Amino acid sequence: MKSKLNLNPALIQQARASAEAIAQEVQGFIDDHTTVTVERTIARLMGIDGIDEVDQPLPNVVVNHIREGGGLETGVAYWLGNAMVATGKSPQEIAEGVSDGSLNLLEIPAQNRSEVEAVVGRVAGDMVTRIRQNRQTRDQMLTELGEGPKPYLYLIVASGNIYEDVVQAQAAVRQGADIIAVIRSTAQSLLDYVPYGPTTEGFGGTYATQENFRIMRKALDETGEQVGRYIRLCNYCSGLCMPEIAAMGAIERLDVMLNDALYGILFRDINMQRTLVDQFFSRVINGFAGIIINTGEDNYLTTADAVEEAHTVVASQFINEQFALKAGLPEEQMALGHAFEMDPDIPNGFLLELAQAQMAREIFPKAPLKYMPPTKFMTGNIFKGHIQDAMFNLASIWTHQGIQLLGMLTEANHTPHLHDRALAIENAKYIFNNCRDIGEEVEFKEGGMIQRRAQQVLADAVALLTQIESDGLYKTIEEGKFGGVKRSRTGGKGLKGVFRKGAGYMNPFIALMLGGER
Repeated sequence: MKSKLNLNPALIQQARASAEAIAQEVQGFIDDHTTVTVERTIARLMGIDGIDEVDQPLPNVVVNHIREGGGLETGVAYWLGNAMVATGKSPQEIAEGVSDGSLNLLEIPAQNRSEVEAVVGRVAGDMVTRIRQNRQTRDQMLTELGEGPKPYLYLIVASGNIYEDVVQAQAAVRQGADIIAVIRSTAQSLLDYVPYGPTTEGFGGTYATQENFRIMRKALDETGEQVGRYIRLCNYCSGLCMPEIAAMGAIERLDVMLNDALYGILFRDINMQRTLVDQFFSRVINGFAGIIINTGEDNYLTTADAVEEAHTVVASQFINEQFALKAGLPEEQMALGHAFEMDPDIPNGFLLELAQAQMAREIFPKAPLKYMPPTKFMTGNIFKGHIQDAMFNLASIWTHQGIQLLGMLTEANHTPHLHDRALAIENAKYIFNNCRDIGEEVEFKEGGMIQRRAQQVLADAVALLTQIESDGLYKTIEEGKFGGVKRSRTGGKGLKGVFRKGAGYMNPFIALMLGGER
């Protein structure tokens, strides 16, 4: 791609080198540690599901049992495999035995290590085969049904009731949506367990559960057949259960998941050590399953100024890219985030935004960039808001964004109604159709405002990345250089759930999934 912004390739290369060094330093910590969530994820991938008599998920029951016995450093896979060899039972039967008190995993004599590894490998291989088949099913449906043109039209549903979400999602698909995102219930990211079964109550969204995933997947497949295009399903694998929900999404064939290396640290006050370990395994799963990840840099601009802090967005995109690559997730599955959050009163704000959107496209040419609509400066004036969304749509088609989170004219008023979504789709389709090739026809003035803006933001991002490389990522977050939010390395939620791996630690899914389809 020839740069319309005259960006310096050497600066981009320097930024990537610094970001790679930043990620590599943290990767050493990640490789040496596990978390309660990682272990629960392994339990789920080995087939453990369901709840006990007080609605505690069985993966939590098993992991807490091992943790209380002082054995979690060896990994849940080892203890399950040891019990399987000793008893001949399945992981699900073992979990039920732990739950009813008939089995104590840490009291079972150690079995032959080779036999333990073999039985764990067989169970893990069955799940990997299932996830691989889901990926093949998606590819086949995309071939047979096709899909909408990029940018994909991304619509949210958030009623709290999964069955009402289905009605709203199917209506949005018939109106033209390409991706349906089921917004997660408020504060679910802070739950250290995954709710079970279908849910009909939730505040600000609907609980992310495996059954809810299954219900919505089935509904979108049915409607996709009717409208003649494949419809992608999106949910959230951020928070304290990041890799667990990634595994559930892989099992139920989700297509897109919100998954960021830093978002939970900055905006949910989840301990940074916990998040950085969890994000790695979640991305290994997403990469293998062919799931696109949405990163959360757009959120920086809800707490920081879009003009002054644009370089922090770019720096974070570089860092997210490197963490994803280490997890085997290809660039084509990285929907790196940014947002149209310029103050409407800034002179030439659209030109500044155009510079930043074009810059993201040129720096990350293979990524299906996720572009977020105006929210911070939406006032409740629906007429002005609809124009702001139109400007956002124009910037998107001009700069070839990948995933367009459609803005709603009622953004500052209430959760969107069906007709609000219909107007948003109509707005986007009108502009996308009329300006489809504007990016190929219009060049930017040599040395003009747009080029100068992009070049300055890139230079500032490189300077920030160089500083982070020197200081380390932990110190950078503690100093509040992303989104103006300061977090402590030993503060936040979930640190007690981080453990150093011991001798003989076992996680079969890393080797089976990392880079497995590529």
